[in-house]
Amino acid sequence: MIIETATPDDLARLLAFREESAAWLSNLGTDQWRRPYPADKLLATIEAGVVYMVRDGETTAATITLTPEAEVGLWTDQELVEPSMFVNKLTVARTHAGQDLGGRLLDWADDRAYRSGATWLRLDAWTTNKPLQRYYLRHGFAHVRTVTEGGAVNGGPRVSGWLAQRVTAPATHGFDDLTS
Repeated sequence: MIIETATPDDLARLLAFREESAAWLSNLGTDQWRRPYPADKLLATIEAGVVYMVRDGETTAATITLTPEAEVGLWTDQELVEPSMFVNKLTVARTHAGQDLGGRLLDWADDRAYRSGATWLRLDAWTTNKPLQRYYLRHGFAHVRTVTEGGAVNGGPRVSGWLAQRVTAPATHGFDDLTS
């Protein structure tokens, strides 16, 4: 499998990933990602060069956003001065579920963050999705706190404020990395 930087041509696939994941999550009993994500905001992150796609041959297997920019209102001023990278929108296609592809992507992000000089790999997860929170804990993240104040990027109240972090380190992920 390869990992490469997303292009604007990937926008439709990324929006479809989110819809596919929202349906799957709904079947699991969570409301995560039921509100559509604004296509213009997703396109802006693609154009910023912080969205990555995992390809398995001709198939897009997963995506992750890795950015030095934190979402406003989540991390304290003291935390924001610490060198950090932030994981967002980690999504694995249902065709590739059960292979720990998400864990490998977290390792890729960790390795990339470490090589960029970041001390922390940080994320925010859905506040009510306990299985997702346990997943991140199993992958070496420590819960920092849960933030419920503020609004969501796609409107409504904040729903993704379970904050976690892990110290960055070199990692083996097994992808053929075609990113710059």
